[in-house]
Amino acid sequence: MTSPEINPAALASEIARRRTFAIISHPDAGKTTITEKLLLYGGAIQEAGSVTAKEGRSHTKSDWMSIEQQRGISISSSALTFEYGGRHINLLDTPGHQDFSEDTYRTLTAADSALMVLDAARGVQAQTEKLFAVCRNRGIPILTFVNKMDRPAQDPFELLEQLEGILKITAVPLTWPIGDGPDFKGVYDLQTQQVLAFERTSGGKHRAPMQTSGLDDPKLDALVGADLAAKLREDVELIQGAMPEFDPAAFLSGELTPVFFGSAMNNFGVEHFLSNFVDLAPPPGAVETNLGERSPEAGFAGFIFKLQANMSKQHRDRTAFMRVMSGHFERGMDVTHTRTGRKLRLSQAHTLFAQDREKVEEAYPGDIVGLVNPGVFQIGDVISVDAKVILPGFPRFTPETFATIGLRDVGKRKAFMKGLTQLAEEGVVQVFYPTDGARDPYLGAVGPLQFEVFQARLQEEYGVEVEMHVTSYQLVRWLAGDPTNVARFARHVEDDQGRPVMLFRSRYDLEYTAEQHPEIEFLPLPKDLTRV
Repeated sequence: MTSPEINPAALASEIARRRTFAIISHPDAGKTTITEKLLLYGGAIQEAGSVTAKEGRSHTKSDWMSIEQQRGISISSSALTFEYGGRHINLLDTPGHQDFSEDTYRTLTAADSALMVLDAARGVQAQTEKLFAVCRNRGIPILTFVNKMDRPAQDPFELLEQLEGILKITAVPLTWPIGDGPDFKGVYDLQTQQVLAFERTSGGKHRAPMQTSGLDDPKLDALVGADLAAKLREDVELIQGAMPEFDPAAFLSGELTPVFFGSAMNNFGVEHFLSNFVDLAPPPGAVETNLGERSPEAGFAGFIFKLQANMSKQHRDRTAFMRVMSGHFERGMDVTHTRTGRKLRLSQAHTLFAQDREKVEEAYPGDIVGLVNPGVFQIGDVISVDAKVILPGFPRFTPETFATIGLRDVGKRKAFMKGLTQLAEEGVVQVFYPTDGARDPYLGAVGPLQFEVFQARLQEEYGVEVEMHVTSYQLVRWLAGDPTNVARFARHVEDDQGRPVMLFRSRYDLEYTAEQHPEIEFLPLPKDLTRV
């Protein structure tokens, strides 16, 4: 099937409806909980799961791997879709754990905006700062949700100062908390002068917003108490006198973040945020390619930002997550795999809702489509009606910890190699093969949790048990030059593309070797990859 034709006005209408965003946070700020509640309000699920792994309780929809359910953490990105307020929303849930930052960074390349979730008691934390920097480098707008206001929290003005002081972004509150912890009474909408009253109720039900005629309305004192009402009046007077107004242009350029307050666990403030989000967040825009900016109205093109094996036990295959960046996608259409020039027919396409899948007939810019991967796709690949379109290199992390891996049952070597290859393609670990004939490879990772996940998935998904031992190697360098005579202080290996690599036990060993071999470049990543 050739590229489908669609009325330009209809295409523009569908593009305008799309909102594709990622959620970022430091671990335990409540990212997974707010993801579930957004799905709940969007009608995508009927009941939100529990973020703790307790017997007899459901797990969150976005945390679908068994290891995620056992630990109560997110270690893999998920793509989730729902409708709300006439908008088609694509939500990209990202790992909260820092050992899986690379998966998060890649997922952010598919997002048009981001929601940054902060713990009201802890404010801006290390992982938040790192992920914020990626969003800023990409120039995407960021909205902020200060979570857990029903628990003891920092002063909201201090939280705004952290956003501005640490992240260097103008923070403009659109809602304002009334109390915190056991005294939390709700939030005041600074735009509409409505009070959203907080109640701890079963099922997360809340009163309808109370319209006030202003801060002097006596109904405010009756609702929240005289002391908190007086404090709210003081705070709002300070906000109106000292803080800038919300500027949509500054928000869209990534210079300003609107701030909302609430409690995701209690469903409070989430739908109010969502109703604002669909109006504030941008639709898909142009994407920078080797041919210049590609408009979303151009012919069909999409890029692969994630690979995942064994998402469903019913379908033991590999899924490529594709973000549509331009044009109209239709199942069965013919495209070019631009890296290889190979012609493909996209007949096995499906929607992605965590590990669930169903056939997708069409998609538009901003949408995330799952493609069955026959071993062709790599992260960063482009498929397009235009054979010349490619994207700049995708982010890649330099491994910081290394382990050897040994197979317990040599009869399982075929299954072992299959699992090793597929999990490495996903980016769970990086694999390095000895050049001296040794059979067992080295694994590289950003953090040790990646090794645990790799080992657990090998056993569960491929039936292979392995032994792993962390090595004394601390640094890896790719070589640009002839490595034949470089041996004394390093281990010669190759990556999965056959490129020469060396592992070093210390920075001294690396620096000494580099001094002895000025004819060779020692690179933290191959030249064709983008370093983070």
